[in-house]
Amino acid sequence: MSKCLNLLLLLLMFCFFYQKEILPAGNSSISVSGKKRGNITLRCEHEDDNIVHVELFTPSRNISVCETEECRGRVFKEGNCDVVIKNLIFSDAGKYTLRIYYNNDQTELKPKKDWTYHLHIHDEISVKTGEELKMSVLWIDADKVKTNSSGEWKEVWTRDHGVQSDRMNDDNDGNLIIKSFLDSDAGTYRVLDTEGEILITVTITAGENTVSHRSAPEHWSWVENVHFGFVIIVFFMYIVIIAVQFLLMFAGII
Repeated sequence: MSKCLNLLLLLLMFCFFYQKEILPAGNSSISVSGKKRGNITLRCEHEDDNIVHVELFTPSRNISVCETEECRGRVFKEGNCDVVIKNLIFSDAGKYTLRIYYNNDQTELKPKKDWTYHLHIHDEISVKTGEELKMSVLWIDADKVKTNSSGEWKEVWTRDHGVQSDRMNDDNDGNLIIKSFLDSDAGTYRVLDTEGEILITVTITAGENTVSHRSAPEHWSWVENVHFGFVIIVFFMYIVIIAVQFLLMFAGII
């Protein structure tokens, strides 16, 4: 009986070690949020010094990770195994897996641990009434777009049926287009994937028709400039005539 218990205990310890050291770190993903044109860091929180290789990939592609920030690419390793993505764009949103490799016996690389991340990107836009608005948000992982511009959340675009409004279009470049922006279009727009996870959030406000809330300086038209110049010339000529007359009177000529 005791031998069976010992074997069972050893089996449980082996399973625990196998899951911890070999298998991925679970199905739960780490949520990371960043602003468009900003930077984010995917942290691995691993302190082993024997990490010799880092891989980053999405469900659809592998991503090249530079070893230092001096690389030309937007993705580079920082510290032991953290990965930085700089100058974020909307198409960066989605799921990522970070995998580290360690040198086991100096001859073979073996995967040690995986981390899964969900990257959410947000931005704010100000649009003037009547302008066309293009939001580059319809990327490969986008399944639907919702907005609360009417006070409650509603779908305005889906992958299967396209736009849900006559005032909107979409194109082959991944743009969701509002033809002529109205104040009622202002609000929050969310792009969701097939699992309902938020990929992108865009907050849109109705912009002012003037550059600033302050009173803008007036600019004269060319007609007003001509009139002003003519008045100045006439006034100057009048002063000259008065001065000449004064000199002639002083000289006794008139």
